[in-house]
Amino acid sequence: MAVPNILVVDDQPINVQLLRRKLEREGIRITAAYNGMEALKSVADEKPDLILLNVMMPDMDGIEVCQRLQANEDSRSIPVIFITARTSKEGKLEGLGVGAVDYITKPIDLDETLARVQTQLRFVAINREMVDLQRRLVEARRAATIGAVTQGIAHNLNNLLGVVIGYLDLVKTYYDKSEQVKKNAQHVEDAVQRIVSIIKQLSSLVVKTRPPLMKAKLQQLIEGGVARFETEYHVKTPITITNPPGDYEVESNFEIFEEVLAKVLMNAWESYDSRPGEPRPIWINTAEVDRPNEGKFVLITVEDKGTGLDPELRDHMFEPLISSKNTVGVGMGLTVARHALRNLGGEVTMNDRPGGWRPGRAHASRRQARAQEAAHG
Repeated sequence: MAVPNILVVDDQPINVQLLRRKLEREGIRITAAYNGMEALKSVADEKPDLILLNVMMPDMDGIEVCQRLQANEDSRSIPVIFITARTSKEGKLEGLGVGAVDYITKPIDLDETLARVQTQLRFVAINREMVDLQRRLVEARRAATIGAVTQGIAHNLNNLLGVVIGYLDLVKTYYDKSEQVKKNAQHVEDAVQRIVSIIKQLSSLVVKTRPPLMKAKLQQLIEGGVARFETEYHVKTPITITNPPGDYEVESNFEIFEEVLAKVLMNAWESYDSRPGEPRPIWINTAEVDRPNEGKFVLITVEDKGTGLDPELRDHMFEPLISSKNTVGVGMGLTVARHALRNLGGEVTMNDRPGGWRPGRAHASRRQARAQEAAHG
């Protein structure tokens, strides 16, 4: 276990010496600073586990030192215990208000100081364990996701290759019947295109660089997404834009926006259990959202009246190869859509309408996609 390092900051050397002797006997390493500037430099060089900081110092007092530490991302998480002669409630609240975790009042009681220091060091150790555990959980989740993707892709590609081989055999069998050959060849081409689509989707998942953005009319982007949905998925269904945005402009990437909207529309279309020929209506709504400290966004809601979200799938909808369908090659659409829109600074979410999911009962479910908005005029 690493030896904890504490920075003691006090303009009175005798106070530093007393604390050094007491804490070093307990196996704690001490670094000393005698003014605010020395303290800030020592924090930058040493990265202490804990800081004992005198409030009353010339030039730069402890309050200002603590404020500067809190303003710096690298030092913000280091706990600070103030050492002060102030005993008033207001004085303590001021220190706690700038980020201190505890107070020690003068004259210093060394045993009390040791107890408070050991308590904070335990908190530091627990916090580090939590951070390490979180890191390992992320790594484990990433490894599990990679394993799931690998297994799922292998399964999908094997199935699609089986389809290709099967239709090629039919081509060979009916080589002298042109119509049959043409029909089977089309099936082969469709299966190959699905393979190409899976590979393309996998490639998009590993792209982390932010794509170029440009201004465009939101109406044009939505219409492009609808057209892409109809063309790529060979689907024609009634889609209503409930509040056409007209000349409203956003800053986005044409290709990615249209691809994301097409995938979300496809998900809405697939939510229906309609019989052949029955309509599967979809509604698109837009609204401006102003988020403090984030800027302005456009909230695009894609709404359907399908069977809703199965509770067993709800929490996993955006994981790779999760789908309620049994069709070969599905389960990547929402994963790719969320990844792509996050690269633009947006988000894709999915929610039920009030009332929730009921087996065998159709109700409206809501799908939402958010894209970053730019100034418009």
